[in-house]
Amino acid sequence: MTPHIGAKPGDIAETVLMPGDPRRAKWAAETFLKDAVCVNEVRGMLGFTGTWKGNRVTIHGSGMGMPSLSIYATELIREYGAKTLIRIGSAGAMLDHVKIRDVVIAMTSSAISTPSRGFFKEMQFAPCADYGLLEKAVAAARGRGTPIHVGGIYSSDIFYDERQDLTDMLARHGVLAVEMEAAELYTVAARHGARALAVLTISDHLVTHEALPAEDREKSFGDMVEIALEAAFA
Repeated sequence: MTPHIGAKPGDIAETVLMPGDPRRAKWAAETFLKDAVCVNEVRGMLGFTGTWKGNRVTIHGSGMGMPSLSIYATELIREYGAKTLIRIGSAGAMLDHVKIRDVVIAMTSSAISTPSRGFFKEMQFAPCADYGLLEKAVAAARGRGTPIHVGGIYSSDIFYDERQDLTDMLARHGVLAVEMEAAELYTVAARHGARALAVLTISDHLVTHEALPAEDREKSFGDMVEIALEAAFA
């Protein structure tokens, strides 16, 4: 047990999918895993372990933002032996050609600051995905016919951002989407020798101001979960 995870030794699989919302973790576990069992509910952050096509998988919430993700990812790797961590979550599109319901697979993630900034001090570390996972996720998405975009994203510390100048500059440099966790996930995984990837569903659009209707979210997020699982075990 850790201060934030109440799972017993052996309860956590080597492959962990990490949605931000603990209720989405519950939904994904009940929808995609066989014999899923709740292994953590400390502070309301739910985690479930079951199997997918015979492979053990844990789906564990990360909370919102990089500080929360950093705590859970570090403890899952250091204390429970997780070796592959895949963020599954929503993102806001920053470019016209990225559409609602599309899936973004993040090669890199830029950030103004992360919890790991203190480790690097003056160094600007470049957080990036594990290439093997990324390659398999792209293949899985193409095999399903899911519209995907592969490239850089932006991990923001602020949900209600008022920096239109920054948004415009990031779009000018081809940044596909914004979310709040991937940059720290990639950094923590690199620090501890684990593999990491972020597979994201576009739920909102910063340019067109569209938003995915609530009734359509489940199917769209389901595509993302299956891509992540296929990437982990292909």
